[in-house]
Amino acid sequence: MSNDSEHEGIIDEALPRGLYRVRLDDGRQVRATLGTHAKRVMIKVLPGDRVLVTLSPFDPSRGRINGKVV
Repeated sequence: MSNDSEHEGIIDEALPRGLYRVRLDDGRQVRATLGTHAKRVMIKVLPGDRVLVTLSPFDPSRGRINGKVV
């Protein structure tokens, strides 16, 4: 992880309007959307997938999914 705001987590639930509920490895739950790059390369995410999430510096309960963790 190159930045303190980047965390790994597991998608718990798909919410309406392209939001996902992600449980981070440290136990926190955040709401996240797909990042621009993830949308461009058409990454498909489903509940149970491990993802890399960048948290917002303004609201740590919101984030952006940057990709899947293999």
